[in-house]
Amino acid sequence: MQHPGQPDNPNDHDERCAIALGGNLGNVEATLTSALADLNATDGIRVETKSRWYRTAPVGPPQPEYLNGCALLTVSLLPVELLAALQAIEAGYGRERRERWGPRTLDLDVLLYGDRVVDLPRLQIPHPHLGERAFVLVPLAEIAADWIEPRSGLSIGQLAARVGNTGVRLAAAN
Repeated sequence: MQHPGQPDNPNDHDERCAIALGGNLGNVEATLTSALADLNATDGIRVETKSRWYRTAPVGPPQPEYLNGCALLTVSLLPVELLAALQAIEAGYGRERRERWGPRTLDLDVLLYGDRVVDLPRLQIPHPHLGERAFVLVPLAEIAADWIEPRSGLSIGQLAARVGNTGVRLAAAN
């Protein structure tokens, strides 16, 4: 029961979230498109919009280039529930977590969850590398340039301008 002065239950309302999508194994464009449909079919998740797809150089060991993009969601899930849903979808596409920054069929990351800051052992929001990765900031700025990143107080557009777009190019099929 809700008592006066007590904060609302975080599950009592929908929250706007931003996620990153990427991959570099298999038919990545088909996988990303299908993963968006799977997200939209998941209880408590609604895909609102997505960026265009971008080709980017890999971070980490030698491997094929990535196809990356971002999506804005409306969710009624708690942050850890959203993470679990993303990881279940990744697993459905054969994602194996063997090597840090290794090649993958599908990578789904929570970037932002409203204006919340979450610091848990297995989930940090905003994503800890958000402000330094052009392959995330360029597509995110396309769909959420005015969203304020809560740790820095800067907008996504400002963060994207800081890192530039080196190594990020629009994919031919958009």
